[in-house]
Formats: sequence, C-alpha cells, structure tokens
Amino acid sequence: MKSAIVTGAKGWLGSRLVTHLSEGLPDYPQPHPYRVVGTDKDHLNLLDRTGVKDFFQAHPGAVVFHTAGMIHPPKVADFYKVNVEATRNVLEAARESNASRVVVVSSNSVCGCNPHPDHLFDEDSPYRPYMNYGKSKMQMEQLVKESGLEYVLIRAPWFYGPNQPPRQTTFFQMIKKGMFPIVGSGQNMRSMAYVDNLCHGLQCAAETPGAAHQIYWIADSRPYSMNEIVETVGEALRSHGHTVKPNRFKVPWIIGEFATWADFVIQSAGLYHQKIHVLSEMNKSIACTIERAEKELGYTPKISLFEGMSRSLQWLKENGLEV
Repeated sequence: MKSAIVTGAKGWLGSRLVTHLSEGLPDYPQPHPYRVVGTDKDHLNLLDRTGVKDFFQAHPGAVVFHTAGMIHPPKVADFYKVNVEATRNVLEAARESNASRVVVVSSNSVCGCNPHPDHLFDEDSPYRPYMNYGKSKMQMEQLVKESGLEYVLIRAPWFYGPNQPPRQTTFFQMIKKGMFPIVGSGQNMRSMAYVDNLCHGLQCAAETPGAAHQIYWIADSRPYSMNEIVETVGEALRSHGHTVKPNRFKVPWIIGEFATWADFVIQSAGLYHQKIHVLSEMNKSIACTIERAEKELGYTPKISLFEGMSRSLQWLKENGLEV
C-alpha cells in the first residue's frame, strides 16, 4: 500500500482528498487505497521547520500532496508566511525523507486575469500574478521548481463542493436573496472545479509517470460565465426546495475597477479585506483550458456545475447548516 502525506488535511480540499485517497469518492472509486497521514493530525505547524522534518522522517518515501495554503488572511504578510515559507519547510522535509513525488496545489492567480473573455490560460501562459496572493503562489511555484524533487504543480481555480467554508455558504445565501452582485454584463468567464474532480486530478498527477516536473490546470470540463454560475446555483437552490428571488443586483463594470484600486491600496498598507478583494475579481475573466491534463494525465472531470452545486447543498443539509 502506498503512503501519502497530505498537508492541510483538515481543510476544504485536503479533507476531501484524504477521503478520496483512502476510500474513494462516489464517482471516483479507489482500487488501490493509500495509507494516508495528514500533517494536521497532531496540529503540526508547517512553519515549525524541525517539527515538519520529524513528521516526514516518520513516513519516508511517501507521495506528498501539499494542499495547505493561505487564501484570505487578515494581513498580507500571512500570504508569504504560509504559501512560501511553509512550503519551503515542506519541500525540505520531503527531500530529506526521500518523498517519491510532491504534488503541489497552486492557483489561477499566478497568471492573473484573462485579457478578454475568449482567452483561456494554458500551461504555457506567463506569470502575471494578481495581487499578493498571486505573487505568493508564484514564489511558491518557483521554490517547487528549484527544489530538486520530483514534483507536479496543479493550478486550481475557484473550487466548490462538500466541506465548504462559511464564505461559500454566504455565496449561496446572496444568490437565494437575489443580492449577488453581477458586475458589468456578467459575460466574463470563470473556471471552477468541483472538489471531487480536483481530487481525481491530483491523484492522476501523482500516478502518471510522465507528469514529473510539469504544470497542469485542473478544473471542470469548461469555464462558465458569471451569469451562468449565478443562474445554475439558483436552479440548484430551487431543486432543494428553496425560494430564490430574482437577482437584480447589477452594478456597472467600473465598480470592479474601483474595487481593484481599493484592494491595491489596502494591500499596499499590509492589510487585506476579503470582500473588496472578491469584488475586484467579479468583472474579470479567469478561465483556463484543461486539454493538456485530459490528454497527458487521463483527467476526466465527471461532475457538472449543477450537480456539484446540488451536492454542496445536500452536504449543508446533512450537516445542519442553513442557506
């Protein structure tokens, strides 16, 4: 049985990945389960260099899935502490414990925003990081490339699905109330990834010999317009018995640009405001093609946007969480 170390094992993606590797998921059975250990098990701090090395030494030769990361911190410095310095510790520990491969979760933010709605990022797209999160993930990628390890970098977009944090539930609530802001025409495109699709992609990256030292975009089968995302979530809510008000919260495209300016000013002061940052992206296209992952990894995303959002709502219901 293969051994796997999962960082961020209690997180949104990490917890689902642990289930997938050890047991399999409904649409992605696991014929060869992994023996999975998570760095969160003993509340291991990835900034504790010695502690990380000791943990990895106890599991030599493992496949390492590095899913831990900082997305919405109170301060800009936290992006670099977690996404860069913690990653440095993980890579050093992986090297000293002779990890067989390191699969690292990066982000669409390293490439920024598409120049127009018809453009799609691919693996050859240049670095144009968006704000400090994108810069920290770019620096993380550079560390991975220089590590001397056998690695695969996975660029993931906005993901959704079971185990979701409160911010994703707020997203549902805003749509239910007809209060989710469509900034501009709503025709800007966004790639998204249902967590089970993403877990499948991560396993493909770990097990495909030719994937070593490569980068892959992993997402749903196609990008969606913001209008389609909001409409699809509304349909999923109605299918679960919710009353959904018509979404009339439409604001001019320029509001997104004002939010971008405000986000830049706030981050320049070393602070971070989640709502302003998210609003700054609402008029922008952030979309990719998964053609290379399909061709080289055998990646096959099975879950559609409607089905994935419906499963997210079912998970909320089963866990007693209100929409």
